[in-house]
Amino acid sequence: MKELKFKTNLNCGGCVSKVQTDFDNAEGICHWDVDTDNSDKILTLSSKGITEEEVIEIVQSKGFKAEVIS
Repeated sequence: MKELKFKTNLNCGGCVSKVQTDFDNAEGICHWDVDTDNSDKILTLSSKGITEEEVIEIVQSKGFKAEVIS
């Protein structure tokens, strides 16, 4: 399992709820969380196969931004 981290603009619970169904149903995600208290709104997820690009596509499809944190 690999941990992936992204800087996002998912600012609140309402924003997070817009991506929740996609992340909950996405193949290859074990666990995910958005730290909306952090100024960079950090999305952290445990990957069992999903790629960084696929995660970014999901976030962007809902009208938000995500960039990989190395």
